[in-house]
Amino acid sequence: MKKNIAAFALTLGLGSILALPAQASEDLFKKSGCNACHAIDKKVLGPAFKDVSAKYKGKKGADAALAAKIKGGSTGVWGAIPMPPNTAVSEENALILAKWVLTQ
Repeated sequence: MKKNIAAFALTLGLGSILALPAQASEDLFKKSGCNACHAIDKKVLGPAFKDVSAKYKGKKGADAALAAKIKGGSTGVWGAIPMPPNTAVSEENALILAKWVLTQ
């Protein structure tokens, strides 16, 4: 019985830890200023993250490529409006954001 309770508590704890990055990434999206030009489900100045996710679905290295675009900016991928570099975001946070965008 004690083993079952301990296993259940461990499962709950791991579930909470595994769920944390999704919320943390959405918070990071807002804190990093990405929401000034992007939304999850609709085009603002930049593409909707659901569209970005669909475009890169199944592509190897998509997370690293998007992280590089977050840090360095890009032009011409989604139209004439360039995406400026986000130099305030660390390499680590850019990768977290990119992985989160790909889950939308």
